Amino acid sequence: MVDLDFTCTGSEADRYAATPSIRMRLRIEETTGTPVHALALRCQIRIEPIRRRYTDEEAEGLADLFGDQSRWGETLKPLQLAFVTQMVPGFAEATEVDLNLPCSYDFDVAAHKYLYAVREHGVPLLLLFNGTIFTGSPGTLSVTPVAWQKETTYSLPVAVWREAMDQHFPGAAWLRLRQDTFDLLYRYRTREALPGWDDAIGRLLKEQLE
Repeated sequence: MVDLDFTCTGSEADRYAATPSIRMRLRIEETTGTPVHALALRCQIRIEPIRRRYTDEEAEGLADLFGDQSRWGETLKPLQLAFVTQMVPGFAEATEVDLNLPCSYDFDVAAHKYLYAVREHGVPLLLLFNGTIFTGSPGTLSVTPVAWQKETTYSLPVAVWREAMDQHFPGAAWLRLRQDTFDLLYRYRTREALPGWDDAIGRLLKEQLE
């Protein structure tokens, strides 16, 4: 019976992607000596916040997700980050492939809030695998599912995520607004003859704080 083991060996920002992305290097080993003709792989990627410590600055940024630190024993639950797929060519014994992890400033997604809030060290990831393995002797084809318990952990360097974002949005972040809010902001910017959105929001914040 074919059996696969998975290990994430590294990651880097994808400099050539059209949108912010991270390439995660995945090593796949077949442990029974059975050649694999092809592998249709699916991977669920979760953040496991409880597996690391946080600075006071990070804790402040994470309050919107997990509340006050006194409650973190109950609130530090896993966060769904992504579902990715990869078609793996045939191999014997072992192979390595890249998993493409998309990145975003969509703060309506809890995992992206988390990534923005952490400042150093690594993001504790859990990779859960399933999919279909194609094997068989010449002239035959055998189809076997990836065992449901197959998983691996990886600490994604925060610097890699920030590099991926900075390649596309250097020194900037995105904020999604309702259409009516945007219309009001646009009218304010036009009326005040302000050159950019930063100027409009900065003026409003200054007026609010004075």
